[in-house]
Amino acid sequence: MQDASGLPRSILVLGGTSGIALATVHRLIARGARTVWLAGRPSPALERAAESLRSLGTDVHTVAFDALDPESHPTALGKVFAEGDIDLALLAFGVLGDQAHDEREPLRAVEVAATNYTGAVSAGLVTAAALQGQGHGSLVVLSSIAGERARRDDFIYGSSKAGLDVFAQGLGDALYGTGVRVMVVRPGFVRARGVRRADAPPLSTTPEEVATAVELGLRRGSETVWVPGTLRAASAFLRHLPRAVFRRLPLF
Repeated sequence: MQDASGLPRSILVLGGTSGIALATVHRLIARGARTVWLAGRPSPALERAAESLRSLGTDVHTVAFDALDPESHPTALGKVFAEGDIDLALLAFGVLGDQAHDEREPLRAVEVAATNYTGAVSAGLVTAAALQGQGHGSLVVLSSIAGERARRDDFIYGSSKAGLDVFAQGLGDALYGTGVRVMVVRPGFVRARGVRRADAPPLSTTPEEVATAVELGLRRGSETVWVPGTLRAASAFLRHLPRAVFRRLPLF
C-alpha cells in the first residue's frame, strides 16, 4: 500500500523506456517505492532500464506490452495485477511522429493516433478496472501542452494528446469516490539531456522536473499538474488568442 504521504510502494509503468517515466520512478524509489513493473515492447532498451532500477536495490519486473495491440492488454496487464496490488500506474507511452512526413503518409498519422490515443484508452480502462478491483491506487497520465490547442507544426501529435487528456479527465470523474484517482500531467516541451534551457523553446522542462512535479502532485492529491507551473496561466492566455495571431507565434 502507498505510504501516509500518498507516495507509492509499487509502480507499474506503461511505456517502460520513457525518459520521463524512468526519472519519475527513480525519484519515487528514493522515496520508498520497492516494486516496479516496466511494461513495453521487449527490447534491449527495456532490459537496460530494468537493470538500472535493479541497481538501486529495487524488485523490478518486465512485461511485454504493445500499445498497438489492444486485444492483448487485458492479458498482459492481468499478469501484473495477479502478482499483487499496484499503488501507482504511470501511463507514459507515446510517439511524437514526424508531422511533415505523416501529413503525406496518412497511415503513419493513424499510427501516431492509435498509439497515443486508442492504445491509451484501452490500457487506461484495463488499468483503471484493475485498480478499482483492488480498491485503491493512482493512475498518472502523461499528457502534453501540445493538446491544448492545435499548432501547424504538430497538430497530428497534438490532436492525439488532446483526446488523451479529455479521456483521462473523464476517467478521473468516473472513478471519483472509488478509492482510485487519476492525475493528468501536462508538461511543456521536454528538453533532452544536455540541451540548455537557453537553447530550448520558452516554458520548456526536463524529465527530472516533471518527476518532481509528479511527486508533489501525488502528495497533494492533485487532479492536474502543469510543468512548469507557469504553463497553466500561459495556456489560459493563449487559448483565447485569435487564430490569426496564434498561428504566427513561435510556441513551446
